[in-house]
Amino acid sequence: MKVLHVVDAIDPSLGGGIAERTFQLALALHRAGASCTILCTDIGLGEKRQAELTNIDLVAVPVLVRRFLIPLISLGRIKTLVAAADIIHVTGHWSILGTLVCLQAQRLGKPYVYCPAGSLRIFGRSALLKQMYNWLVGQRIVLRASCCLSITELEKQQFSEYGVPDARIALLPNGVYLDPTKIARPQVFRDRYGLGDQKIMLFLGRMNSIKGPDLLLDAFASTPEIQHEVRLVFAGPHGPLSESLRAAVERAGLAEAVIFIGFLEGQNKQDALAAADLLVVPSRQEAMSLVALEAGLCATPVLLTDQCGFDEVEKIGGGLIVKADAQALAAGIRTMLKDPQSLHASGERLQELVLSRYTWDSLTQGALALYGDLIRNVKK
Repeated sequence: MKVLHVVDAIDPSLGGGIAERTFQLALALHRAGASCTILCTDIGLGEKRQAELTNIDLVAVPVLVRRFLIPLISLGRIKTLVAAADIIHVTGHWSILGTLVCLQAQRLGKPYVYCPAGSLRIFGRSALLKQMYNWLVGQRIVLRASCCLSITELEKQQFSEYGVPDARIALLPNGVYLDPTKIARPQVFRDRYGLGDQKIMLFLGRMNSIKGPDLLLDAFASTPEIQHEVRLVFAGPHGPLSESLRAAVERAGLAEAVIFIGFLEGQNKQDALAAADLLVVPSRQEAMSLVALEAGLCATPVLLTDQCGFDEVEKIGGGLIVKADAQALAAGIRTMLKDPQSLHASGERLQELVLSRYTWDSLTQGALALYGDLIRNVKK
């Protein structure tokens, strides 16, 4: 089976969770015997990620306009790539590259799976442009997909808003890969940043509004009773809120309690998650928190907002779910940090859940079965 994956960026430094989902799924499909090609832009693509894709055919094209990720690729090249694939898997909405591929798949009669990964609803900047995009082509691409792929049950409602019937929506949640070659080194992380034996509360994500780092900082600032024993660590690439967050830390007199360490990946990311006493995911909107799954691999409990698409965490006692506001986050932080033994037990329960239900090597079997059905339906 030949699968063409399409995503704007494949390096997590700029592509975030969508990039990592595509990367991990492609590797899992390869381990299961499928042949995978990834078509993306070269935005943010580093040597490390390229080296990790040795067994995947990577087609990374330059961009003409960085702001809108307009790809420099001919329609002929896109046609060749689509024609060579048995099935196309497009991840992310609001994508010019994804649009061109979907339109070509329609012309050639190739089945394509469409996975917005939480981006169907209009949020943030460029709202008018997004409305125009949906009117011109976005809604048509969604409706004509061979299958619409939802990451969570909640996301199914978003497809319904576009007019997609339930029968054409399949579920494939986020997953993680348990790499036997990587052993977490929590003490290495603590030593590197001079964290000693203080409790660590970790934020791991992009510094923009949708991820809610400002909500977490406001919540932490309103909990002075824990600031002497807890270090709040912001780990993530530079973003629109980076400077304002640093300024807010200075104004609040929290320079000794809050640190910014930049983007983490690979072993360094795993070390951070293992060292953390609590991971906080304060997102205002998200399909399903991938970093919460990664925390589960390290038996680190999580505090999530109800916009993270992973309420199962609270049901199994692996963490708490609160509203996406500073007051609710502050209450959640107080509750989770007050009992170290309970915190540890929550992390172990989350680990059990992730290993039993959310590893890519098990989830991939469902993806392969779905692909097979769609390919056979086209050939009938």
